[in-house]
Amino acid sequence: MRTRNRIVASASGIALGALALSACAGSAVSGTAADTSADVEEIVIGSLHPLSGANAADGQQMANAAQMAVDAINEAGGIDSLGGAQLVVEEADTRGEAETGQSEATRLIQEGVVGLVGSYQSGTSANIASVSERNGVPFVMDVSALDSILEQGYTNSFRIQPSGSMMGSQAAIDLVDMAEASGTSVESVGYLYEQGNFGASAYEGFAAQAEELGVEVTNAVSYDPAASDLSTQVQQAIAGGVDVLAVSGYYNDGLAIARAVSSIAPDLDAVYGVANGGFDQSQFVVDAPEGGEGYLNANYHWDVTKPAAQELAEAYEAEYGEPIRTSAVLTYDAVMVIAEAIEDAGSADPAAIRDAIAESDYEPLVVNDGPVAFDETGQNENASVVVMQIQDGSVLQVFPSDLAEADAVFPALAN
Repeated sequence: MRTRNRIVASASGIALGALALSACAGSAVSGTAADTSADVEEIVIGSLHPLSGANAADGQQMANAAQMAVDAINEAGGIDSLGGAQLVVEEADTRGEAETGQSEATRLIQEGVVGLVGSYQSGTSANIASVSERNGVPFVMDVSALDSILEQGYTNSFRIQPSGSMMGSQAAIDLVDMAEASGTSVESVGYLYEQGNFGASAYEGFAAQAEELGVEVTNAVSYDPAASDLSTQVQQAIAGGVDVLAVSGYYNDGLAIARAVSSIAPDLDAVYGVANGGFDQSQFVVDAPEGGEGYLNANYHWDVTKPAAQELAEAYEAEYGEPIRTSAVLTYDAVMVIAEAIEDAGSADPAAIRDAIAESDYEPLVVNDGPVAFDETGQNENASVVVMQIQDGSVLQVFPSDLAEADAVFPALAN
């Protein structure tokens, strides 16, 4: 492992997680590669997120986290290897639209950013990755699960979080292991998944791994996430009797499924989210019948057992008045990956930064099986999920045991 300046937390907590870097240089000239001379005072990183539209709540948090990361680095002194220049983050609103994300990424690159982070929606990230590749500017994805983004042979795109299929596969393993640790077993699963690429990739990863583990996925039902009533689909997924109902989807459809489950009251050991966008949200506890008590979710998540992550969460809530979301922590990590690469490269040249990112061993604040380690496609091989459960009105990490705040309750539902 290479020697480098590591993440440190300041006594004030404001510079929490900042790289212990004393400077950062490289103000880019519009439309050209960044200047790498020592007298350049600023390096600009582009941040692309949905600041308006349906996903603006996450997008704004992600923008806030990008700024917090840059502020922390600058307050700690910047990038040592470039003699004291500061980082600047330039935020762009994708509006959750693939075409807008593409045009904004193009604009930011023309204005001279040395790297990009983003973007929350996989379709938008796919377009940004294409722009990044054409222009030779590194792109570090914070939230974007679609497998195919990194199946294009790109060399400038990297993903910190697990892909959809990785989350599905790991979720199947964790379900079997969690049940066995509780003295029970899972024989059959009914599966509901939103009909887009995300839902399909999570389902396919889960189903393939479940088969290897001897668990039968008896019913798999795709659905329109915009539907307000999913009772029929729930009935189809549990037809014939299953031990567990697995669900891959988003918040509103997850809530509709929870309402259907409450109304139907099937004999289930668990409702188990697989990269579910609702079952680990504090608002779900407010909105779901019976507060979603016992619901489980295997998903990427900020690691509540890490002191540095806890400090970031506290600093964020103190600054912005709301709990930090995992999407924002992933953005914080993405900016830090680029900043460490600038430090290691000793350059503001995007090609040199790209090469340093490829060799990253950054210690993230999200759950990860070790430091970040990008494979030849740009996927973080150590990206991982953790199983969370709603217990007494709180969303807690419960499995595996080394990441657990509390023991998992399984079977999880009172029948």
